[in-house]
Amino acid sequence: MRIDSITVVAASLVVAFSIGCNPKSADTAKDRSSTASTEKITMDGPPPMTNDVHAHASVGPHHGTLVELGNEEFHAEVVHDDQSVTVYVLDTAATTAVPIDAKEITINLLHEGVPVQFNLSASPDTGDPNDKSSRFVLADAELAGHLDDHASAPKLMITINGTPYRGEFHHDHGAHDHADHKH
Repeated sequence: MRIDSITVVAASLVVAFSIGCNPKSADTAKDRSSTASTEKITMDGPPPMTNDVHAHASVGPHHGTLVELGNEEFHAEVVHDDQSVTVYVLDTAATTAVPIDAKEITINLLHEGVPVQFNLSASPDTGDPNDKSSRFVLADAELAGHLDDHASAPKLMITINGTPYRGEFHHDHGAHDHADHKH
């Protein structure tokens, strides 16, 4: 009798496993997952999503570098040329502007091993409410040049709704496959 019970349990497990691994079920779940992920994207054109578990874009809506704030509670998008730096405050999906009441934000970095601080002033974007800004700007060629220098180790300091956040710049965050590192 004991052998029959083991056989019944084993057969039940095989049946349950084969039902759960039905290729059609997996495709349907995959389709639902893809739809849910792309619905969060509000940018024009195809969403620049990664193939990992992150539910945010790999670059910002202005094609800048993303900086994670907190446990991905918010993101900052850093856009710069050789003369100026602009930082946009974004939501958890890194797609929608989040106007905050800060008058400035700070980028700290190292220049030849010496700490240097740069303050970016609020410059409200179109649609930001009065006394709030989702965009911060500084026209400073020195800062712009340091942002691409790995040795400068830039960090963004920002307060959102009374909570201070510190975000580290990852120079190649949007240019590589997340599979080659762990979060």
